[in-house]
Amino acid sequence: MIYKRSATVCEKIEVGDTVSVFNGDCEELLKRMPSNSVDLTISSPPYCMGKEYEVGSDVEDFIAGHGRLLPEIARVTKPGGSICWQVGYHVQKNHVVPLDYLIFDIMKQCPEIKLRNRIIWTFGSGLHCSKRFSGRHETILWFSKGDNYQFDLDAVRVPQKYPGKKASKGARKGEFSGNPLGKNPSDVWDIPNVKANHVEKTEHPCQFPVALAVRCIRALTTRGDLVFDPFCGVMSSGVAALAEGRRFLGAEMNQKYLDIGAQRIKDLADGVPDYRPLEQEVYQPNGKDSVSSTPAHFISYADTVNTAVS
Repeated sequence: MIYKRSATVCEKIEVGDTVSVFNGDCEELLKRMPSNSVDLTISSPPYCMGKEYEVGSDVEDFIAGHGRLLPEIARVTKPGGSICWQVGYHVQKNHVVPLDYLIFDIMKQCPEIKLRNRIIWTFGSGLHCSKRFSGRHETILWFSKGDNYQFDLDAVRVPQKYPGKKASKGARKGEFSGNPLGKNPSDVWDIPNVKANHVEKTEHPCQFPVALAVRCIRALTTRGDLVFDPFCGVMSSGVAALAEGRRFLGAEMNQKYLDIGAQRIKDLADGVPDYRPLEQEVYQPNGKDSVSSTPAHFISYADTVNTAVS
């Protein structure tokens, strides 16, 4: 169920028993959550740059907020569970601060939390800069709680560059030179960001793509696990969790974004999702396309998505 809370009313929107969203401050929700209850937290927090959905407007606000928040995220994470924190850069007057550095430093106060990967998310479009190189990547810090953590590589393998290639000499002559199931996707992920005519675009100015959350969810959880997003916005992570057969808990303060996210969840539950699947290859211009033509990755792939949740 999705719960929309205001000062005077608590309204329930029926979408099954796999999704719950708290309309309020995530710190308030975290206080009510039991320890060791979440399998995966995945989120992209506000960068404190003065956008419409942000409270703070400088790096000190970002540090102070995360100093309170991250220990609570660690507390509610199950032993063996994971935290995927997607951040970019705080930019003011061409002064750039890498926010993942700050996150890593704050996480040091949680000794049971271990960094497993610093993943580079790269994308081909964005603002063009005139006084520095244009930014075309952000990062995902993947932490685990303890050393005995869930990681299913087979669930996220990607096609080999040379599928079917076999060793021509040595002890493995005649055997496949790579894993027949595919290769490790590495720690550099090329996934289009949500801009302009992207099929997932809503009114939210800084959505992250559903595919980004899907890869984390597939690798770090199993069906029925609980995925938590304390800054769920228009619920891209919720769409990903539900599509992959997981349960979802989110928090969002902005009523407008909550309404948009609720509709996206309803569409998915009704079997009419509209998002770019992880497996879709990134569109590569061939130099002959018309400017007005529609790239393949802007097309809806709703009929390819399995929305069943067991």
